[in-house]
Amino acid sequence: MEDASRGKWNRSLKAAVPAQAVSCAGPLTQVPPAASAGPARSHPLRAALLGLLLLLTLPMVCAGAAAVGEYQVKAVFLFNFTRFIQWPADAFPDPGAPFVIGVLGHDPFGNALDEAIRGEMAQGRPLVVQRFANVAELMPCQILFIDRSAREDAGKVLDALAHKGTLTVSDTDADMAREVIIGFRNEDHKIRLRINVDSARSAGLTISSKLLRPAQVIGRIGSG
Repeated sequence: MEDASRGKWNRSLKAAVPAQAVSCAGPLTQVPPAASAGPARSHPLRAALLGLLLLLTLPMVCAGAAAVGEYQVKAVFLFNFTRFIQWPADAFPDPGAPFVIGVLGHDPFGNALDEAIRGEMAQGRPLVVQRFANVAELMPCQILFIDRSAREDAGKVLDALAHKGTLTVSDTDADMAREVIIGFRNEDHKIRLRINVDSARSAGLTISSKLLRPAQVIGRIGSG
């Protein structure tokens, strides 16, 4: 029953269906409804945007399911990043290669990340999840979530990647958080984004203004 509830909530987040989110304070927090959004199947990019706007104002679930709720939300964020960021062609080894979301260190997502990307495509490629216990196992990927358990090796990871075609993401509070391209910040029971546009530019990534607008931006946003 619990797994079924998690799956249903995860699907509703991904499709941007719910108009309200449960707040730790008790009452429901209203999310502005979308006008003429239409079915998510017919407007995938619009649905992704609605999902992102929902997530940017979504309070995390409290009580016993707090950790589960937080990382379900972050898993859907990772999926939505593929809709609002453009990767260079040379970020992929060949035309048939999948779009890889990697997790370095302890995996805090459980099956939430697998559920978030199930059956989805990104940049015209199937989405897959790969997990790396340590830096030695690290393989090329388009998104790399660096868990707090791997923060000691984060410097080595970032140096090795040289930010080439890889969107680095983390929720650590360490100094490394300013070096990754996107950092998750928990503020007032909500998840916020910190985006380093200079690092993104060095990686050859183009980030949509729709993603930058509600985020804390580090660096200079170029024209265009």
